[in-house]
Amino acid sequence: MGHLVTVAAAQLDQWALDFQGNLDRILQSIRQAKKIGAKYRIGPELEISGYGCGDHFLEPDTYLHSWEALAKLLEHPDAQEILLDVGMPVTHHSVHYNCRLFILNGRILLIRPKLHLASDGNYREARWFTTWSKLRQLEEHYLPRVIRKVAGQETVPFGDGVIATLDTVVGTELCEELFTPQSPHIAMGLDGVEIFGNPSASHWELRKLGTRIDLIKNATAKSGGIYVYCNQQGCDGDRLYFDGASMVVVNGKVAVMGTQFSLRDVEVVSATVDLESVRAYRGKHHSRSVQASHTTAYPRVKADFALSAPPSAVVDGTWEGDAPVGSHVDGKKWWGRPPTIPLESLELCGPFEEIAYGPACWLWDYLRRSKAAGFFVPLSGGVDSCAVSLIVYSMCRMVVDAVKEGDKTVLNDAKRIVGEDDSAYVPNDAVEFCGRIFHTCYMGSKNSTTETRKRAADLAQHIGSYHLDLDIDSITSAFLSVFSAVTKREPRFKVHGGSWAENQALQNVQARTRMVLAYLMGQLLPWCRGRLGGLLVLGTANVDESLRGYFTKYDCSAADLNPIGAISKNDLRGFIKYAQEAFDIPFLIEFLDAPPTAELEPITDSYQQKDEVDMGMTYDELSRFGRLRKVDMSGPWSMFSKLIYEWGSALSPSEIAGKVKRFFFYYSINRHKMTILTPSVHCESYSPDDNRFDLRPFLYNAAWTWQFSKIDRAAAEMEKGPSVTQDEATVHGTEPGSK
Repeated sequence: MGHLVTVAAAQLDQWALDFQGNLDRILQSIRQAKKIGAKYRIGPELEISGYGCGDHFLEPDTYLHSWEALAKLLEHPDAQEILLDVGMPVTHHSVHYNCRLFILNGRILLIRPKLHLASDGNYREARWFTTWSKLRQLEEHYLPRVIRKVAGQETVPFGDGVIATLDTVVGTELCEELFTPQSPHIAMGLDGVEIFGNPSASHWELRKLGTRIDLIKNATAKSGGIYVYCNQQGCDGDRLYFDGASMVVVNGKVAVMGTQFSLRDVEVVSATVDLESVRAYRGKHHSRSVQASHTTAYPRVKADFALSAPPSAVVDGTWEGDAPVGSHVDGKKWWGRPPTIPLESLELCGPFEEIAYGPACWLWDYLRRSKAAGFFVPLSGGVDSCAVSLIVYSMCRMVVDAVKEGDKTVLNDAKRIVGEDDSAYVPNDAVEFCGRIFHTCYMGSKNSTTETRKRAADLAQHIGSYHLDLDIDSITSAFLSVFSAVTKREPRFKVHGGSWAENQALQNVQARTRMVLAYLMGQLLPWCRGRLGGLLVLGTANVDESLRGYFTKYDCSAADLNPIGAISKNDLRGFIKYAQEAFDIPFLIEFLDAPPTAELEPITDSYQQKDEVDMGMTYDELSRFGRLRKVDMSGPWSMFSKLIYEWGSALSPSEIAGKVKRFFFYYSINRHKMTILTPSVHCESYSPDDNRFDLRPFLYNAAWTWQFSKIDRAAAEMEKGPSVTQDEATVHGTEPGSK
């Protein structure tokens, strides 16, 4: 049989600074791991404090409370007879580190600090922590009194070391370290480490999971080993959603993987592996053996503990699910689970299915933890508000499914949210539950169409939202009456002969009226229905419109949360098409067939407002501009140079130059709008979320004189004709809220 080891990754929904809740979830995961016979349990990054503490990591209280929670863990009876790998912040020699603590039977064996910090994109770890640069070196760390009292030890090794048990060697590769070119697993594997634990807080992003899986598989494909990847799940208190998908990979093959989207607070992902399979895999590669013979050894901290049972102790028997180790099965004693058979293939969610579940899970965490009574959405009858409503409906479906599966935490949260704490209420129908927590309202005007009003009503009826229908004309007329009384002037729309400034102002007053009404509804609709609490107002601006600035500042894009603020228009359309079949809502095709329009200008026989015309660019073009700007780090010149090759077969150099200049002009004059974007779940790699994911100024010289001149000269040279002037890039647009 060899040496069978059962390892467990605890996929937890931790919460920043929720020390009691975090400890409870850690203990629950340990109990589950021990029940299935695991002798090694690893949890997500910084699981004791929560990963998303931000600048709270600069506060001494965060470190104090982490040690206090750890003391409770050390002395807890459930935390014995199992090797634990837990995460928390630690101060060593007055320097803050992001650390892993190996614990066994009430004592700390090793504190291992992070070697490479995540400090790009969404992450600012270098703001709070320092990297440990003394590779393969250990120092003494003096423990605080609260730990000395419980553990009976004064010091513990601190640094870049590994744990040597009686039967194997365990090392850590902490989150970002996997993504670096010279990952620690390479040197550790050559030095004989057989089990690699990777505790992570890796955020969800559309189409990202496949990349993560490939990196983890490759970590052991060349050099062998057992890779236990443990990721956090849920919303940790900010804009990121951590999507779980913890896994155990053996010799380059996935043995088991946890759920990617789940409402569960605790999920334990486990596998049973034969250590001899790792040794055999490594032994057949001569070149690996040569390299291993020259590698520098890691300091080993010895643990008088075996992760596997002796082969002689294993007796024939029949395995029955979660029978505890040492139990009697069919009259025979069983000492462990059979080896886990690697998965033949992985069925990953497509991007549109990810949109259905990722933002929904994020919304659920926010709703249940904020103590709000539900959500409110201004439902316009367009693609964006339709997508937001479908995400909320998807959340309701997930809640009902979790309750049916027996998740008592979800049930209790659902009952509290709808005000049925002490009743026998059970949410067993998604439409019924949606009607209790989701509120929508069509806020029409004389510029609205009957088609959008009908689409909004049909969608609300199908998903069960508490729906209202009203007109805002009397309110906007009141605003304009006050303005005219003061100025003695009456602004007119463009189609009625008005100027660009008049046209913009008349659109913006409608949009901002809807924002004021949305918050009034959000505060008072629960009261109207005889319930306590308020509603969270959801925004409906997509990432492309934010990037372009195609929205009115402080209109109904200003909200409490925005589940689609980092999703492109094209992906939202794909999601609605997916939901049409997955949620059995055939009429969603009507949303996809309708041209996007703000419906803020009067419709005439010769004019109907359309978004792409207003913006001067298509959503396809916007998406490409966004990826080039953020992902490829392209300025105006680099963007033009790349698009010449991509679009050159369909467009002339001067046309491409005009599009690039138009994009950067409007991006520049509207960049200030990014400073007030509604917090949205991060989904897209080109999100313009200001001062969080996108660290760029919001005041530009919108003429881009040097850059545009260089583009003009290049385009003229390519065409051997007259240069394109800058006037094209400085013509006022007609989109709402450009001022």
